Amino acid sequence: MRLFEACAPDFPVTDPGLATIEDVKLVHGSDYIDTVQRLSQGLSCPEEAVRAAGFLSGDNPAFSGMHDAALAYSGGATQAARDIANGGMLSMTVTGGLHHARQNQASGFCIYNDCAMAVSILRKAFERVLYVDIDLHHGDGVQWIFYEDRSVMTLSIHEDGRFLYPGTGHVSERGAENSSVNIPLLPYTTGDVWLDALREVLKASVDRFRPEAVVLQMGTDAHVLDPLGHLSVSAQEWLEGIVLVKDLGLPLVALGGGGYEQTTVPRMWVAALLTLLGLPVPDTQPDGRAFFDENLPTPRDNNRAQAEDIVRRVLHG
Repeated sequence: MRLFEACAPDFPVTDPGLATIEDVKLVHGSDYIDTVQRLSQGLSCPEEAVRAAGFLSGDNPAFSGMHDAALAYSGGATQAARDIANGGMLSMTVTGGLHHARQNQASGFCIYNDCAMAVSILRKAFERVLYVDIDLHHGDGVQWIFYEDRSVMTLSIHEDGRFLYPGTGHVSERGAENSSVNIPLLPYTTGDVWLDALREVLKASVDRFRPEAVVLQMGTDAHVLDPLGHLSVSAQEWLEGIVLVKDLGLPLVALGGGGYEQTTVPRMWVAALLTLLGLPVPDTQPDGRAFFDENLPTPRDNNRAQAEDIVRRVLHG
């Protein structure tokens, strides 16, 4: 947060504390929570329960203290959601955004699903909540948790699951009354195409669903330099996606997410926080490095025709 504090010294940054067990129970089952707690304390659990909970996979090895660690990263999301439920218009944290955890299973580095907790808290104050996920990876955990819930719309734009974890997020996954919206894009899709697809689908979805509040997951790993993905989005184009959500003018909880390139993640998140606050993003960081991208690799193929076909399928079946 030092970069953000250097760019916005007058904006308060507070410690939200830990999420509570009651927060976790909004999303996760008691047996799963018990397994997490036991493994976190080094206590034995039946192998079947450990396997069912997802802790025998390479992505989610059990470790000492993981329950408290998950409460810590979830605390920002739950406090931000309470801020909005109590009448605020904007609350932000770049911790969390761990969108892969399912109701009773850890997945994709995610133990507890703080995004889903934030949505659940907002649902106590608003009739319809929109979840927007711009991470490289499909927001599968949030989608499945609310898949049959007509009061929550999940919208995820991501690299096609045929080429990338978690292998889901297809257009055909539509949820109750089309409350699940997915924009799966082919590898090497460029940022201008990514942004156009998000703009068109977001507008149509908001017009149809009429949300009263929004949770935004701001994964940065759609960036062209991110080592885990194959999309060709620049920091500037990604930030325009943030602006699309901001311009909805709705109460907003903004969360972090994925990102695995150290030269992109901090500046993209700080640019997003400044933009959401209505503050200018400077051309350079305090150390003199550029805030925005320079000399990016030349994209292979923009995949515009394929993306336009996906958008048509999303909007018209």
